[in-house]
Amino acid sequence: MVKIMRRSRGFRNKTRRTLKAKNRMRLTITQRLKELELGTQVVVHLNPSFQDGMPHPRYQGTIGKITEKRGRAYLVSIKDKNKPKVLIAAPEHIKQFQ
Repeated sequence: MVKIMRRSRGFRNKTRRTLKAKNRMRLTITQRLKELELGTQVVVHLNPSFQDGMPHPRYQGTIGKITEKRGRAYLVSIKDKNKPKVLIAAPEHIKQFQ
């Protein structure tokens, strides 16, 4: 009898294009230690080099507002369709919205 392996459905499932390191740019220490103010509009932009503090890949590109700082990470409130949600994201995974 042949046993068939079950398919892995991990956290980074189906994210080959989303989490591809674009131009091999290294993260500098200033980018890692950046401080953002409360109420700032930010874009969730995942950095594949760092797995800690990464929000779920389905929120890549969503725009939200910083509501609180929790440790080194930030709480970002977004709207998913019509439902308000709160993401916990490290500063490497968010960019300020222009």
